[in-house]
Amino acid sequence: MIPRLHPRAHSPREPLAEALGRPVSPNEGLTEYTVVAHWPGLDYYTSDDEQRTWTSVEWAEHLEDPYLEHPFAASPDDDRHAILHLDVRLHPDDRELTGPEWSETAHRFARAAGIEVPGAAEHGWRWIAVQGQPGRLDLIANLIHLDGTWRTPPADILRRLADEARRIEQDLNLIPVRTGTTQWSAARTVPTASAQLAGVLAQLADEQAGPLATVRGLVEHTAYRIARQPGAAGMDTAHRLELIARRLHAIQQDLDATAAHLAQPRTAAAPAAARRTTHRSP
Repeated sequence: MIPRLHPRAHSPREPLAEALGRPVSPNEGLTEYTVVAHWPGLDYYTSDDEQRTWTSVEWAEHLEDPYLEHPFAASPDDDRHAILHLDVRLHPDDRELTGPEWSETAHRFARAAGIEVPGAAEHGWRWIAVQGQPGRLDLIANLIHLDGTWRTPPADILRRLADEARRIEQDLNLIPVRTGTTQWSAARTVPTASAQLAGVLAQLADEQAGPLATVRGLVEHTAYRIARQPGAAGMDTAHRLELIARRLHAIQQDLDATAAHLAQPRTAAAPAAARRTTHRSP
């Protein structure tokens, strides 16, 4: 089981479409077999007789509502990218999980990410868990609290998610990420400098603490501040800065892919069998 934290987004529509594997639709209803879990406060938010089978667009709008209810809520960096997206993937050889198991997994990861607080069912942050593709679970949340405050994820969120994944693997008898039907463990790794170079590139591309992520955040923050100033010139400049931020993000992705390529182990070629010399008798 491998959890992956995506960069924060402004809209839940793209993360939801990625979770479903198709665009969101105003006509497609998502049942409890797809939306396998949600924030506990939803039971207080909806009336008993309200239809609970919402379309994917309605679920996206539900996650967008805090933007409308709290138009001035912003992160400590003064941005409005409040959508947290986490996906979890099972090992290809894992068994199929049941609906209750997916739901339990979603709530445990929500608590690990700090967006669900036990004992505060009617309060908290809006989130849903989508099981729209085989062996995959997506958790999408809005970090704006019901009271308008911004929820900053824990600084060690990646470690918390990884630790929770290991516990869930053990509790549900799943295949640990460190094992599986791979031949890498039996292969001999050729000692090269590729691993060190891959580490350097990975640090540059790191979304949490890498220098490019910091620069991109500053550019996005500047674009947001300029866009709030009156005048068409400000909007044009903000748009240019947004394009620069997108290019920086593309560079991060390219560096990350290159680092992954460099980090792939190379197997040493087996030594050629010694050539046998046949001595013929005269």
